[in-house]
Amino acid sequence: MIIFIAILEGMNNLKRLPEYFPQNRLTQHITFWCVYFLLILTGDLILHDFPFYQAFILKFCFLVPQILMSYYLAYFVIPVFLLQKRYLPFVLFLIAGTYLISSFGRILVVYVAESFIHTPPFEQESIQEILTDIKTLFYHYIISFYSVALIFLFIKYFISYNKVKEEGLKLDKEMAEAELKALRSQLNPHFLFNTLNNIYALSLENSPKTPESIEKLSGILDHILYNCNGKSVWLSSEIELLKNYIALEKLRYDDRLKVNFITNIANDIQILPLILLSLTENAFKHGAGEDCGSPKIDIDISQKEGRFRFKISNTISRDYQGNNAQGIGLANIVKQLDLLYRGNYKFETENKNNLFTVELEINQNQ
Repeated sequence: MIIFIAILEGMNNLKRLPEYFPQNRLTQHITFWCVYFLLILTGDLILHDFPFYQAFILKFCFLVPQILMSYYLAYFVIPVFLLQKRYLPFVLFLIAGTYLISSFGRILVVYVAESFIHTPPFEQESIQEILTDIKTLFYHYIISFYSVALIFLFIKYFISYNKVKEEGLKLDKEMAEAELKALRSQLNPHFLFNTLNNIYALSLENSPKTPESIEKLSGILDHILYNCNGKSVWLSSEIELLKNYIALEKLRYDDRLKVNFITNIANDIQILPLILLSLTENAFKHGAGEDCGSPKIDIDISQKEGRFRFKISNTISRDYQGNNAQGIGLANIVKQLDLLYRGNYKFETENKNNLFTVELEINQNQ
């Protein structure tokens, strides 16, 4: 039983490994240097007839100063001086650090690695000779150290760039979602306020339509509360929502209000929640609500060949033509469309001949 639990725990750890590795910097660094060391060690064993332990010690003595040079550049010289535009200290520390690290690498090779490779007695360079032999340091150590350091810097800044980019995208997404929620929180109370006023007016008249209106409102609120929390909803559910809303609004009008509702949907698609409801509510409020004659509202919804189109027109009185009421309703709609469909939609309004028209078209192919 204990062995079985241990196996399950090990399998769970393996599943978490892909998530753990990109986030753990120590693991990334250890993996990089282990892979690099195995590559240079394998190459040395193939090209030279050294015993394994000799090749291992020699390459390890090269590895230590290579690591020092890489971290010296990546975490001290470049961020402290170069990125801060302190160019003179940068050059001085670069030259001094390069000389000291390459000299240290040469000392490791001469006094540690060669002690295992050569059989005593053998001649060794003195410390003074090592420190003054600039040509050997440059061609055999500095070039090698900088080659590895540049690879390390490239990978480090590439990973850092991707991380910053991912964090930026995540932040933009979170901000967009937060703004969408804020806009919807402004929209929903606006709709609820208008509808409750309608029901209140019916109740004052003791209208038998009051229970039916409450039932319609309950269905609408159920959709808003439980189906509109994500970025998108199915078009079919939004059309059903519109039908309930229109039925609810028509309860407070007599036969003088005419509503034409036409749909031509080839495929059920995902759209931004509550947009169609907001446009329809706007038409009722500023159309039927302000037209004392014979108000009329036409709604046309179509979807085909990757294009979604919603067009709604409402009559308005002559006295009301100067005010299209693009306040909380239409302004919020435009903001929400910009957040999710920027560059892929067209939103137009027209006030002409006592008719206010709003047309929304979304290109789904982009």
